[in-house]
Amino acid sequence: MVVGVLKISLGIEAADSLKAKRRVVKSLVERTRNRFNCAVAEVGDHDLYNRAIIGVSVVANDGPFVNSVLDKILDALELDALGRAEILSSDLELIHV
Repeated sequence: MVVGVLKISLGIEAADSLKAKRRVVKSLVERTRNRFNCAVAEVGDHDLYNRAIIGVSVVANDGPFVNSVLDKILDALELDALGRAEILSSDLELIHV
């Protein structure tokens, strides 16, 4: 079994309140969850209105497959976030259990 974890730091410059940030983050999380059937959540920078950290996880039997899915998720998030958020950094880790 292989567990893939992706941590994505977002900059949300257009957000001027936590409510505006939540709207952007919720949209990205819901769209990713529905499109890729993976676990997605906001996992950090909860109190900052112009930053967010999103965590994504995928589980499968094959390491290259998990890596491929996480790469596709990152690419999709870059496209979905255009104009609303900027991906500042991302960290991908595969854990073989």
